[in-house]
Amino acid sequence: MRRGRMLTVKQAGELSGLGERFVRRLVDERRMPFHRVAGTRIRIAESDLEALIESGRCEPAETR
Repeated sequence: MRRGRMLTVKQAGELSGLGERFVRRLVDERRMPFHRVAGTRIRIAESDLEALIESGRCEPAETR
């Protein structure tokens, strides 16, 4: 199974524009999927980050 590129919390924050601190909060609150590596290291699949961002997408309202 290929998960794509694995990102550090810092990389995920920079790539998404959310910031490292906010990404860490999402991980702590278990609102974002993540992987533990070597017990303490956290990695986030780029595809999971993209899915999280896409899930919050709002379409514009139709104008008259």
